[in-house]
Amino acid sequence: MRAFRVELGLDAHPVHVGAGALDQTGRLARAAGVAARRALIVTDSNVARLYGERAAVSLKAAGFALRTLEVAAGEQSKSFATLERVYDAIVDAELDRSSAVFALGGGVVGDLAGFAAATYMRGVPLVQIPTTMVAQVDSALGGKTAVNHPRAKNLIGAFHQPRLIVCDVATLASLPEREFREGLAEVIKYGAIMDAPMIADLERDLDSILARRSDLLEQVVARSLTHKATVVSADERESGLRKTLNFGHTIGHAIEASAGYGSYFHGEAVAIGMVAAARLSSKYAGFSADEASRLQRLIERAGLPTAMPAGWHSDDFLRALGLDKKRAAGAIEFVLLDRLGHSLTKSLPSDDIVSSLS
Repeated sequence: MRAFRVELGLDAHPVHVGAGALDQTGRLARAAGVAARRALIVTDSNVARLYGERAAVSLKAAGFALRTLEVAAGEQSKSFATLERVYDAIVDAELDRSSAVFALGGGVVGDLAGFAAATYMRGVPLVQIPTTMVAQVDSALGGKTAVNHPRAKNLIGAFHQPRLIVCDVATLASLPEREFREGLAEVIKYGAIMDAPMIADLERDLDSILARRSDLLEQVVARSLTHKATVVSADERESGLRKTLNFGHTIGHAIEASAGYGSYFHGEAVAIGMVAAARLSSKYAGFSADEASRLQRLIERAGLPTAMPAGWHSDDFLRALGLDKKRAAGAIEFVLLDRLGHSLTKSLPSDDIVSSLS
């Protein structure tokens, strides 16, 4: 098992990555200083069936008095209605500020449970136990929590750092192929913005990664999270460096919102957004056409979409793009590449973005 710390002063916390880590969650939580007696697991209908009992056994063995809330699987659960159910479950479980919330599942569960933990009694301890590729390589780390607004993704949110992150790469074996592949978009993103050799390694190892070879999965997850931890440790609240992690996400989020949440998986939308951002990078940041093509080929090899959806420049898309959280003074702060492994930000008017992609 690989372990490292996210260095955030008083909010510093450990990350554990390895096959079988789920069964050690209780022990790891206690070792990380989670002293709660009462706790709530928030999970979804798919993950509960596969891993809910194992997580519960581990936590009960460590002395947690546990309840579990199961929500519907899918992006639609990242809503105010489902959030109210989480609050009700927390109240029913009689959690107080010393209690803990365990988020067992993918990015939806992590964001939903994390936002509830951030806002209940102004904050209770949170442990992230991601079980999807997207969550393990990206969303579980960094402290961002949110629910969706009908017109924009993640519009209502808060920063709330977990006390511990436990990534059991063996859970990735049960993911449907489409859900596994979407997570590779976030892995490719790290190579594109800050680790050019990672792009070469992915080109070499992609077939074995797609075959879900455990040692490579552990390596990919740990490498991705280490990169994110470096960025988050330097810029927790997204005032500067952390904005680079949004490469591909500005257009990706607009696609998700305008197409209807669930039409595209998050990683699929980000994959399209990265190819679009590479085109914008060639026009506005000097990114070479050869490197843009190389990035697109890797995304395509990962089985991810690269073309903007039909009718993408609809009013709904433009509205969602205009609501993007990186907008300022009528322009959108876009993450671009000047070369593989190095990113920069540039403010672009929405009209220039649309005309460049048309």
